[in-house]
Amino acid sequence: MAFNFGAPSGTSGTAAATAAPAGGFGGFGTTSTTAGSAFSFSAPTNTGTTGLFGGTQNKGFGFGTGFGTTTGTSTGLGTGLGTGLGFGGFNTQQQQQQTTLGGLFSQPTQAPTQSNQLINTASALSAPTLLGDERDAILAKWNQLQAFWGTGKGYFNNNIPPVEFTQENPFCRFKAVGYSCMPSNKDEDGLVVLVFNKKETEIRSQQQQLVESLHKVLGGNQTLTVNVEGTKTLPDDQTEVVIYVVERSPNGTSRRVPATTLYAHFEQANIKTQLQQLGVTLSMTRTELSPAQIKQLLQNPPAGVDPIIWEQAKVDNPDSEKLIPVPMVGFKELLRRLKVQDQMTKQHQTRLDIISEDISELQKNQTTSVAKIAQYKRKLMDLSHRTLQVLIKQEIQRKSGYAIQADEEQLRVQLDTIQGELNAPTQFKVTTSKTIMLKFVSGGSADKKLCSLQAGILYTCVCYLQLELPF
Repeated sequence: MAFNFGAPSGTSGTAAATAAPAGGFGGFGTTSTTAGSAFSFSAPTNTGTTGLFGGTQNKGFGFGTGFGTTTGTSTGLGTGLGTGLGFGGFNTQQQQQQTTLGGLFSQPTQAPTQSNQLINTASALSAPTLLGDERDAILAKWNQLQAFWGTGKGYFNNNIPPVEFTQENPFCRFKAVGYSCMPSNKDEDGLVVLVFNKKETEIRSQQQQLVESLHKVLGGNQTLTVNVEGTKTLPDDQTEVVIYVVERSPNGTSRRVPATTLYAHFEQANIKTQLQQLGVTLSMTRTELSPAQIKQLLQNPPAGVDPIIWEQAKVDNPDSEKLIPVPMVGFKELLRRLKVQDQMTKQHQTRLDIISEDISELQKNQTTSVAKIAQYKRKLMDLSHRTLQVLIKQEIQRKSGYAIQADEEQLRVQLDTIQGELNAPTQFKVTTSKTIMLKFVSGGSADKKLCSLQAGILYTCVCYLQLELPF
């Protein structure tokens, strides 16, 4: 059978006599001596083993430890708020800091499930005794369906309250594992994220008032300055604002308040109430995870997530240095991640559009620059010719009345030699004239690659050759 709830205590069944397959849903308190089916709730027969929801070796869906447990305590910004440096030195004495994972990495620690709750869940899913007839089997299947769905109540006994099924229960099927980017900021950077239930345009228009309000929340100390690192639009008309606080000491030096210290101050009851009045729905630190924290998160599967699926998610991680697997429980979490992904896609598309416009503008500027460069080259050549003519006339004026010198005579001989080579029958001048005449005689049927001069220049060449070379 696909689902077998085992035989009652003291009885035997065909499923209990076969070996239990690997994986699947383990039984509540199954032992190594009594095998169960893939979905078994057989009664325990050995006191030396552990049940499904406890024990160090978690073979099936188990609650385990919480995803993002805290490892220490932090007293926040101190009771000396408003004295000394404003935050009482931000409690710089040595103490164990609070491990704040924030965002998708922080979930409350799961308390150990009581044994009676396990028994009640097992009874509701396997052997309810509410009606005392064959309808209890139908009720058991209905309770199983509710457990798979992660909602509803499982009735199993007239004298015991029903079991509440949530999406965190190990039998809920609507679970998946995704990946989130790990922050790279250090605690000394002091970055704290505040999520406001307002639009980004409203936050930007009232940014100065927001900074002043946050400064009042911090006690209005003049040695403290609130700075906004950046804002980002979130789904459902929410806005993420990243802030940090700078503390100035009397000697003129300044430093950023550590993120964990600032976050601990915001989490105080009275401070949290003031933030809620400003529209803050969530506050968290943006700090990188230590290797010990990453190891703890990867080694302990979240509550209700199959360790096999969790191990496979770690293997399939596309970038283990930057991404970390996170559970997605229920449709609401899946919808939230989908909205965030759509929002990021829109932001990326907007940025790509801006880059595309910049590239188009640069291309236009490049075309204009190329045209100007060509124009300046022509102008430079024209000025060079004019300069050469001026130099020639100046040299003639300067040499007027002087006899020809030796170097000038040598230059004249070289020029005469070049002129003779050009006028030779087999050299450039005759070959050029024949080519031009051939083009005129053939009516332009000659190879166009031999001559591609403009009409005006070509006519000038013909006239010149006619004067120099009579045919």
